[in-house]
Amino acid sequence: MTTYAHRTLLLALSVATVATTVTAAAPVARADAPGTNGPALTWRPCAEPGGLSGQECARLPVPLDYRDPDGPQIGLAVTRVRSERPAARRGTLLVIPGGPGGSGVRMLATKGPALRKAMAGAYDLVSFDPRGVGGSTRAGCELDPADRHLVTLRSWPGPDGEIGGNAARSRRIAEACRRHGGAVLRSFTTVNEARDIDRLRRALGEEKLSAWAHSYGTYVGAVYAQKYPRHTDRWVLDSSGDPDPARVGRGWLANTATGADDRFPDFAAWAADPARESEGLRLARRPADVRPLFLALAAKLDREPKGSSTPGVPLTGNRLRQALQDALESDGLFAEVARLIQQAQDPAAEPVLPDTLAGPLPDQDAAATMATVCNDVRWPASVPAHRRAVAADRARHPLTAGMPVNITPCGFWQAPAEPPTRITADGPSNILMVQNRRDPNTPYFGALKMRRSLGERARLLTLEHGGHGAYLANGPVCGDRTVTAFLTTGRRPQKDTRCAD
Repeated sequence: MTTYAHRTLLLALSVATVATTVTAAAPVARADAPGTNGPALTWRPCAEPGGLSGQECARLPVPLDYRDPDGPQIGLAVTRVRSERPAARRGTLLVIPGGPGGSGVRMLATKGPALRKAMAGAYDLVSFDPRGVGGSTRAGCELDPADRHLVTLRSWPGPDGEIGGNAARSRRIAEACRRHGGAVLRSFTTVNEARDIDRLRRALGEEKLSAWAHSYGTYVGAVYAQKYPRHTDRWVLDSSGDPDPARVGRGWLANTATGADDRFPDFAAWAADPARESEGLRLARRPADVRPLFLALAAKLDREPKGSSTPGVPLTGNRLRQALQDALESDGLFAEVARLIQQAQDPAAEPVLPDTLAGPLPDQDAAATMATVCNDVRWPASVPAHRRAVAADRARHPLTAGMPVNITPCGFWQAPAEPPTRITADGPSNILMVQNRRDPNTPYFGALKMRRSLGERARLLTLEHGGHGAYLANGPVCGDRTVTAFLTTGRRPQKDTRCAD
């Protein structure tokens, strides 16, 4: 979802480590301060050149296993930017990153300037790197580099839809993670992230937190609100997925097939616009011609991969499909995939792969993208059942070629330590959901299921827009105004509403 959301999952690749990484073999010492309700935080300046001024970082010790709170501890990288107007400050706003695998430290550094301006001093802004990410305690699986490419971690079927190679790789990855990930990797779960957030709340000395949760982070935020309702203040869920506890990550991934279909017409209209002519990026004369062009090109690359500017990494049909999936997240990425399509069509051109597709992920990043969704819920492992599902999904949704319903390492993972949290309407009515209508990663129909689960706790703001991530990102101005007003004044739409300007 950003679930398994493409570019969000890869934020960890560009994370600047702001705290010393603690490996699985070196848990940090407990640091509870006498007379407090939580661990003490020692803040130090960590602003990057040209970044968010006043940014501070600290390390939060949390139990490896909350069933043994006084046992081994691991560490989370946390960060904050204090309100510049103490008289206007009303509390702490927690930024909950997406992924799994997204860095909150990095998200605050990049989104912080716009968020600080919008909040006008109403909050201290705080975020964190979840377990396994960035500067927090990490774990790896010692995977072969060939198994760490995005198009192999994501189970794209073979050119003819065959999944035998996916099944073998999935077994191999799951076994490697079982052997090498240990208790640290097993602790990467959504419910532990919610518990970690509450430990952070106590360390900050706050009775309540407000939050802006993004993508997979909306599920984390919903789980926190379910488990700790009296500690929630103003709660924003931006780009939500279906919280069905029987499926969770498996459902999010499956839903991206429809999400890509919903979003693709935006790209097709852009790619056929005469304005692209002067940019050298016009792919077709009519929007209706872009989809068959793309499908035919991907099929050709399935049969005849094309050498790229990255030695040993050809442009295959699946790499082209993955590049499209990534680009559908934002209009600002359309040019990147249009250029790749043109290079793939030109016999004399050497395609330049996006950085996310040009090489394997680091081992610990690969582990972080898988572990949470695999640890949260049991996934099915039947190869024949997946083969049938892939064949049907390829026919219905050729843009994604069966990948969203294919077998993954989660099918061969160890059983979850505890059941997923069921999201219900129990709790205060203090949640604002904001959702783009044409979101490729967390499709609108999945967000409606989150809305129904929350009942009267929530209001939904639908944005007639495309792309993944709405607030201060891909949404229209009216959405930004509504979210900002809710966080700063408490004003929330009285009923579900929509806007498009």
